[in-house]
Amino acid sequence: MEPFLTTAFWISVAQIIAIDILLGGDNAVVIALACRRLPEAQRSRGIFWGVVGAIGLRVVLIFFALHLLELPWLKVVGAALLVWIGVKLMLPEAEGADHGSVEGSATLWGAVRTVVVADAVMSVDNVLAVAGAAHGDMSLVVFGILVSIPIIVWGSRIVLTLMDRFPFIVTLGGALLGWIAGGMLVSDVATRAWAEAHLPSAHMSAGAAGALLVVVFGRWLASRRPRPTGPVREIPLE
Repeated sequence: MEPFLTTAFWISVAQIIAIDILLGGDNAVVIALACRRLPEAQRSRGIFWGVVGAIGLRVVLIFFALHLLELPWLKVVGAALLVWIGVKLMLPEAEGADHGSVEGSATLWGAVRTVVVADAVMSVDNVLAVAGAAHGDMSLVVFGILVSIPIIVWGSRIVLTLMDRFPFIVTLGGALLGWIAGGMLVSDVATRAWAEAHLPSAHMSAGAAGALLVVVFGRWLASRRPRPTGPVREIPLE
């Protein structure tokens, strides 16, 4: 139980929860759409089992991602992808970017299957970011996901409203992804020795540079895009 008492553990948990909230809003929409054709009495069960299946599959994917990131240069590639994911997070949502292709099912297990498959397809960014924040510790992954999933599913409407009302939350999220990307860049097997020899406080320096890159580049791109108009998206999870 000693690792659970360290500051580093709880910082990583907080990062994983923030990542899941920032990148998991669309997953709540998928759950709602997949279960919308179920009888009222089965909707809660469909949401519950869909979430359980999605959690299990995501933990398995992150387990493999943690091991793959130990190969030379893969963290460098992962860092580049995370920077782009952070930049995309800061861009206004494109018109017509909805989830109309997610088909609702009239059967409980059909809806569960839809949730699990759709979550697997949509969660590449989430899996990569969580693997980077976990630093190889599966206990962090499981604990962080278990804490954040209820927030995503039952609090997603509040979270999305807050993100629309307070844009700085999205900016902080992009900066967090950039920070994790910077840490991944200098902790790769192929770059670690050079970074430790040439960069003072390599992890913090690279993290700060990554966060600054995402925020500056993301804001610049966002300023060149027209803002979408229209009502705030509703997420009927009842």
